[in-house]
Amino acid sequence: MFWVNVLKFLDTPMAEPPSYGWFHITFFVLSVVAGIFLCLVFKNGKKYAPRIVFTTAVIVFLLEVYKMINFGFEYENGISYSFPWGSFPFQFCSTPMYVGLLVGLFRKGRIHDSLCAYLATFAVFAGLCVMVYPNDVFIETAGINVQTMICHSSMLTVGIYLFGSGYVKAEHRTIFKAIPVFFVMVAIAMGLNEWAYRSGLLEDHFFNMFYFSPYADPHLPVYSNVQNALGVNNPLSFIIYVAAFTLAAYIMLLFAIGLRRVFAPRRRKIKIHA
Repeated sequence: MFWVNVLKFLDTPMAEPPSYGWFHITFFVLSVVAGIFLCLVFKNGKKYAPRIVFTTAVIVFLLEVYKMINFGFEYENGISYSFPWGSFPFQFCSTPMYVGLLVGLFRKGRIHDSLCAYLATFAVFAGLCVMVYPNDVFIETAGINVQTMICHSSMLTVGIYLFGSGYVKAEHRTIFKAIPVFFVMVAIAMGLNEWAYRSGLLEDHFFNMFYFSPYADPHLPVYSNVQNALGVNNPLSFIIYVAAFTLAAYIMLLFAIGLRRVFAPRRRKIKIHA
């Protein structure tokens, strides 16, 4: 059958790539190169940044749809579909997709600027975590491995471009624009986790958005140690989660500020010499 062949193609197998193997490193390097390329070719951030962010988000969204198809369909004994709740697309690393789509819908203003600030700080940290420590993101399906690398590496690419083009200012107050977006995403994740618990979904499926659900076993690297020590129901665990991710996003901003200070004087000297 045609659809069975399509599903089998989408499920093309490959040997599970190791962390820091050629597959992983290639995408890591390409993410940085692509960000620098965009900064050099599309220097006018005011003109190009919203389009680039939105286009990237659309590509990531389509790849996410593919993942839901691949994980949900079974074709061994006929075609059947069961929604893969364990891979529900609202983890921390999924938020840049939604935020990027919103960037294309909101005109330049406070909301638009906050969304872009989030992509340049919190989203960069999310992508960097996976690109530095892939852990269990790789499986034995070629398309899914490509999907996860594109989705996570694109966070670095977009972040580099937003700062490099000057569309997001590398200044301390940028973090205060990004934090409200992060809080909204956290609130949505909390609501989804509560819904999953009250609806009985957790009885048959794994569902732990942002990996801070008080109803699921600790799973997130490093943070799971905090949950095990303090308890998943301890509000302090949640406070530490929010504070740690906010601090990490601010560190991404500090890094961008540092790079600006290193390269900005060189630019001025070049202009004066010219």
